[in-house]
Amino acid sequence: MSAPQDEYRSPLCSRYAGEEMRRLFSERHRIECWRRMWIWLAEAEKDLGLDITDEQIEAMHAGLPDIDFDKAAEYESRFRHDVMAHVHAFGDVAPVARGVIHLGATSCFVTDNADAMILRDGLEHIERGLAEAIAALRSFADRTKDIPCLAYTHFQPAQPTTVGKRATLWLHDLLEDLKAVAHAKVNVPFLSSKGTTGTQASFLTLFEGDAEKCEQLDELTAKKAGFLKPLPVSGQTYPRKADYAITAVLGGIGVSATRFANDVRLLSGLRELAEPFEKEQIGSSAMAYKQNPMRSERITALARHLMALVPEAASTASAQWLERTLDDSAARRIYLPEAFLSTDAVLRLVINVARGLHVNEAVARSRLVKELPFMATEEILMRTVRAGGDRQVLHERIRVHSLAAKDKIVGGADSNDLIERMRGDEAFASVKDELDDMLQPERFTGLASRQTQRFLAEHIDPALEPYLAGLGGDVDINV
Repeated sequence: MSAPQDEYRSPLCSRYAGEEMRRLFSERHRIECWRRMWIWLAEAEKDLGLDITDEQIEAMHAGLPDIDFDKAAEYESRFRHDVMAHVHAFGDVAPVARGVIHLGATSCFVTDNADAMILRDGLEHIERGLAEAIAALRSFADRTKDIPCLAYTHFQPAQPTTVGKRATLWLHDLLEDLKAVAHAKVNVPFLSSKGTTGTQASFLTLFEGDAEKCEQLDELTAKKAGFLKPLPVSGQTYPRKADYAITAVLGGIGVSATRFANDVRLLSGLRELAEPFEKEQIGSSAMAYKQNPMRSERITALARHLMALVPEAASTASAQWLERTLDDSAARRIYLPEAFLSTDAVLRLVINVARGLHVNEAVARSRLVKELPFMATEEILMRTVRAGGDRQVLHERIRVHSLAAKDKIVGGADSNDLIERMRGDEAFASVKDELDDMLQPERFTGLASRQTQRFLAEHIDPALEPYLAGLGGDVDINV
C-alpha cells in the first residue's frame, strides 16, 4: 500500500484548512449523512403506515457507524454506482433492514440531502470563523483608532486618517460577508423525498395513491434533518443555482480577505504595519534579514483560488438540462469542498494576522510628518489671508516653495523643509508663530476616531453579540 507521500493530496487538507472543515467534507461524514437519510426515510415511512418494523429501524441505527469502505469499493467496482454500493454495504451491517433501505428513493435523495446538511453545517462553521475574524479586527481598530497615519488614494499620499479608521474599511467588508453567510445558511435548499423527476411518483405508489401521505413524507424527512421546509418543487436534484449562490457568498469572503491582505502587504512594504513574525521564523532562504508578509501573501493566494471557483459553479448551474443531467456530479465533488476548505483556510489566516497585527507608530508618524507640510498649506493660506494677505500672491508663493521642497525630497532629503521655507518668507510673517501648531497630525484626521468609535458601537458590536460566547478560541495555522 502506498504511503501518503507517494500520492497527491490536496494542500487544502494537508496544510491549510482546519480539522473541523476537513471532517465535514470527509468521505466518512458524507456516508454517515447518507445513512442518516436512509434511517429518517424509513422512520417517516413507518410513521405513515408502511410495513417497516422497529427491529429494522434499530438495526439501521446500530449499523450506522460501521462503514466498510473496502467492501463498498468492491460493490462499486461491480455496480459502477456509488449509492447502490453503499446501499448494499449498509444492508450487510443491518441485514434485517436490507429490504427497506432506500425504499422509494432515487440516488439524489441521499446525495443532495446529505450535501444540504454538509453545506449548512459548513456555512455555520464559516459564520463562526467570520465572527472571530471580525472580533480580532474590532480589537485592533479600537486600540488604534487615535493613531494618526497617512491615508493614500491611488497609493499616493492623501489627507491623514487613523490606523483604526482604516481597519473599519476591512471590518465593513467582513460584516457584509457575515450577513450574507447567515442568510445563506438558513436558505440552503433541502430536496427531501421528491423521487426520480421531482413528481414523487414512486412514493405515490408506495402509499397506494395517497397524495397527502407523500406530502407528509416530504415534510417529515425535512424536519428530521433539521430543515424547516423541503423545496416546494424540483427536478431530480435541488437547483444547482443554489450551489452557485453559496459559492458566490464564499467567494465574497475571498474578495474581502484579499483586500485586507493586500493592504497589509502594502503597509508592510512601507514598514508601517507588521504581521505576526515568530521568533525562529525564516523570511528568506537567501536574505536572512527578511520579514516577508507571508501570511498575507498566502491569504491572497488561497482567496484567488476560492474566487476562481465561483464561475465554475455558475457554469455548472447554467448547464443543467431539464429535470437532470449528470455533468454536475464530478465538478461538484471538487469545487464545493474546495470552496469551503479554501474559505476556512483564508479565515484562519485572517484571524491570525489580525490578532497579531502590529503598528510601527514611529514609522507611520515619520511618513505622515514628512507629507504633512503640503497638507497644511491650505490652512496656512486661509489664516494668512485672514491676517490681510493677498490670496493669489500667497498661493503662488506656496506653489514655488512646495515644488522646491518636493524636489529636495526626491533628491534624497530626509526631511521636508517646506515650513522652514515659508517661515523665512516675509509673505507669511503674520502666521509665522502659528506654523508649528498647524503641523500637529491629530488636527488633520477629521472625524476618523469618532467614526471608528461609532461604527464599532453601532454596527460591529451588535453583529458580534450572538457569537460572543464562542469567541476567542485558539486558531492554529501551518506556517
